[in-house]
Amino acid sequence: MPTARLVVALLVLAVLVGQAAAVAADRPVVVVDPGHDARANPATEPIGPGSSQRKIKDGGGTSGVVTGIREPVLALDVSLRLRRLLERARVRVVLTRTATRGISMGNVARARIANRNRAALFLRVHADGHPDPAVRGTHTLVPALRQGWTDDVYVASRRAATLVQRELVRATGFPDRGLSERSDITGFNWADVPVILVELGFMTNPPEDRQLALASTRERVAVALCRGTLRFLGRPAEPCRRGVLG
Repeated sequence: MPTARLVVALLVLAVLVGQAAAVAADRPVVVVDPGHDARANPATEPIGPGSSQRKIKDGGGTSGVVTGIREPVLALDVSLRLRRLLERARVRVVLTRTATRGISMGNVARARIANRNRAALFLRVHADGHPDPAVRGTHTLVPALRQGWTDDVYVASRRAATLVQRELVRATGFPDRGLSERSDITGFNWADVPVILVELGFMTNPPEDRQLALASTRERVAVALCRGTLRFLGRPAEPCRRGVLG
């Protein structure tokens, strides 16, 4: 027969475990992935689990055609703004990087960070480039459906992308390029959690480059990402407000 003291201790432990579970449920994890890093990574990695097809880890990203701002710098700035907004909304945020100063880790490693943290959403922040400077607009990439790789995250990823894209287009005023399903994105194929990649705008388009260089635009973009993320998590979007960073 257990002693009264042991029974009390077990009851207290059960309460603490229950409280910890409640806290975890109340604070979902979002992994925010600022695209690229200071230097490209020409090494290759499998495009998906068990695949013999290999792809470069990171080509380094694009740069502003007018401002000269590099995509990794823009992506990190927006991601830091987003982190503060989401944390204020009681979401735990994990960044895949917090500085722009090294060789990119590659996309398998980024996906594994999201998997390891059991992210409710793996949100990848990028900006686009194109040889034609007239090409412009905001769009969001999602995993294409492939059995064994993305079938477990496909539906949720599409729903997240739809919600985030709607908010982004409203915030930027850039043309809506919609959603694009991609089977060739390594970070999608290795992810075991819902995943999307936002292309905020084209840094090779002069008007969009100038806009994305502004702190006010980056703040609006971060608010939009926050609102879309909270809606995906089934939460009110009101905690997402501007003015977190200058």
